[in-house]
Amino acid sequence: MSPTEPLIRNISDTARWVAVYRARESERPDALFRDPFAGRLAGKRGEEIAAEVLRRSRNDWSLVIRTYLFDTFITDYVRRGGDMVINLAAGLDARPYRMDLPSSLRWVEVDLPEILDYKEGVLAREKPRCELRRVRLDLANREARRAVFTELGRESKAALIVTEGLIVYLTADQVAGLAEDLAVPAGFRWWAHDLMSPGLKKMIMRQIGGLLNGAHAPLQFSPEEGPGFFVRYGWRPVAVHSILKWAAKKKRVPFLMRLIALLPESQGRQGGHPWGGVCLLEKSATGGTTSVRPGAR
Repeated sequence: MSPTEPLIRNISDTARWVAVYRARESERPDALFRDPFAGRLAGKRGEEIAAEVLRRSRNDWSLVIRTYLFDTFITDYVRRGGDMVINLAAGLDARPYRMDLPSSLRWVEVDLPEILDYKEGVLAREKPRCELRRVRLDLANREARRAVFTELGRESKAALIVTEGLIVYLTADQVAGLAEDLAVPAGFRWWAHDLMSPGLKKMIMRQIGGLLNGAHAPLQFSPEEGPGFFVRYGWRPVAVHSILKWAAKKKRVPFLMRLIALLPESQGRQGGHPWGGVCLLEKSATGGTTSVRPGAR
């Protein structure tokens, strides 16, 4: 690493950072998931980023729980007969290799060429457990992503869209545009994403904003109305899981925070309250219903 370049060079480096936490969780005897590839994918730079973030903030538990909750939605979707998972900004996610998935499941990863090339190199000798396809695409190119969405929408009956760690880096207008585009293909039925309140965004940016700003990747999307933001764009929230409450349930936070997690909270507006969650949305104008419905645990 050059002494003149930032620790986090770009948004792709955040994937290396998060992979470190998956690797550490996997080493626990009571691990919520096992990701034997995370350490290799994180590499030295991932460890360096994680060490610096830990010096400024001790919220690594939230990223572990975020991964666990996405795993839960995906597992339930597959169990109920889901045919396609589309992971947008897939980064260094290794779920097609580490999760118990049927070989008939089609998994599509969409991300920038550089990060997918790197992942393919690291996992070259590994075999995915399902049918895996990678699409090299800058999701900021709206015309190109619409073309990909149209193609994938024709190939699936009830696809689950996954955007883990993506929309928090977008503006509200960009998220709105993405939501509109995802609502068009008839084969897109479900969308799992993470969300934060304005209060949580402010807290995180105060802690590690310097690192993110240096990479031109500040946290941006934190709608005042919470999951209700997506209703106007054709998506209805069907499950909203608080990361803190699940972290308390799984004993990944100190005892005092477990007590705080017992307090009631809204699944709608959060405002200045530091709240983060993982949400499952259903397309509200599908012209019918489907038997494939990921549930909540």
